[in-house]
Amino acid sequence: MQYDVIVIGSGPGGYVAAIRCAQLGLKTACIEKYSTFGGTCLNVGCIPSKALLDSSEHYHNAAHTFKTHGIGLDNLKVDFEQMIKRKSEVVAQTTGGISFLFKKNKITSYQGVGSFIDKNTIKITKADGSEETISGKNVIIATGSKPSSLPFLPVDKKRIITSTEALTLKEIPKHLILIGGGVIGLELGSVYARLGSKVSVIEYMDSIIPTMDKALGKELQKVLTKLGMDFYLGHKVTGASVKGKDVTVTFDTPKNEKKELKGDYCLVAVGRVAYTDGLGLDKIGITVEERGRKITVDEHLETSVKGVYAIGDVVRGAMLAHKAEDEGTFVAEIIAGQKPHINYNLIPGVVYTWPEVASVGYTEEQLKEKGTKFKVGAFPFKASGRARASMDTDGFVKVLADEATDEILGVHMIGPRAADMIAEAVVAMEYRASAEDISRMSHAHPTYTEAIREACLDATAKRAIHI
Repeated sequence: MQYDVIVIGSGPGGYVAAIRCAQLGLKTACIEKYSTFGGTCLNVGCIPSKALLDSSEHYHNAAHTFKTHGIGLDNLKVDFEQMIKRKSEVVAQTTGGISFLFKKNKITSYQGVGSFIDKNTIKITKADGSEETISGKNVIIATGSKPSSLPFLPVDKKRIITSTEALTLKEIPKHLILIGGGVIGLELGSVYARLGSKVSVIEYMDSIIPTMDKALGKELQKVLTKLGMDFYLGHKVTGASVKGKDVTVTFDTPKNEKKELKGDYCLVAVGRVAYTDGLGLDKIGITVEERGRKITVDEHLETSVKGVYAIGDVVRGAMLAHKAEDEGTFVAEIIAGQKPHINYNLIPGVVYTWPEVASVGYTEEQLKEKGTKFKVGAFPFKASGRARASMDTDGFVKVLADEATDEILGVHMIGPRAADMIAEAVVAMEYRASAEDISRMSHAHPTYTEAIREACLDATAKRAIHI
């Protein structure tokens, strides 16, 4: 078979690229090695983790806030088996939706492992060992990533686990030891903390979510500590061992003292690494970076081999589903001869704990490093009428604006529905709005988004109304 475009991988980047190519009139095929479409995000990442986050949040509210709302419950308990079942049903519905979209857009799908024979010819090795060959004028590599591991700490997938296994546990851990204070670990750690697990976080850096604005990490740690999570920051893990149902994790303190923690599960969440194994990149002259195994691309996301593109987690930048989607659309339009653009500085980052954390643009630390003069506006949710009504008063919105022009340079928030609210900041910054622009726009009352307006008022002339 001859195609205009062959996409290897059906995660958010791959399936969006395939659909956009088909919309643009290109004959398109998509190869997926697993039995379901959707990649990490839909199968063992974004979607299932959000399903568990929502379920655990419902339980936590029933246990801790319903009484204040005037709702009484007797014999409240967790049906963990049903919680996992519902998560699986959400995944099945979502991955099934990709199959529908492929049929609707007349995309040919192949099940198996795709690898290069040459730059235009792809071999598909199926589960039964049989092989098939297809050809394409262009190839898009969208094979995503897999959890990173520590070389001295082998993952047995039973007691020492990754995020994948954490989504399918048969029991709620008594004591979950979490290695890594980044997004993935904190989201899953908060799930089990809400359900009654003791959760201990060991992080090598001196703050959690270290790539985001420092104020966000500080506030999130305060909130998660109230949830019962313990934090060991600036600590270096040195090993872990399993004996029966017990896991012992050893680590060094900032003062080089030897410590250990004992639990029944250890979740290793130290990031992700690009998945490029088995692609046969060497056959077409593509090399990957030694660290992270990422593929080098140019400004059009084209590799060193003409007609071969790469997107998502296998290339530079944040490993985010929506970043991969934007790149999938971008490459499809490049192939079709259009001139799309992506502003990587305006791709938001989100942590789906509760309260949620969201950020776009420059952090305060980055602006100081660049020598950019800026002003800061902030507004706490405890001053928001809508937040008080819903008992969601933790957190704040922080706006960074250029000192001379008032242009918004960064927005950082931790609070209720921050994952949705950050879109207002993205739109504002895409159109280069000033803090005053946002402060003069009407925001419905009472809403959480009023906090953005108030923070902009604070940044503009320290004239926030409600603080």
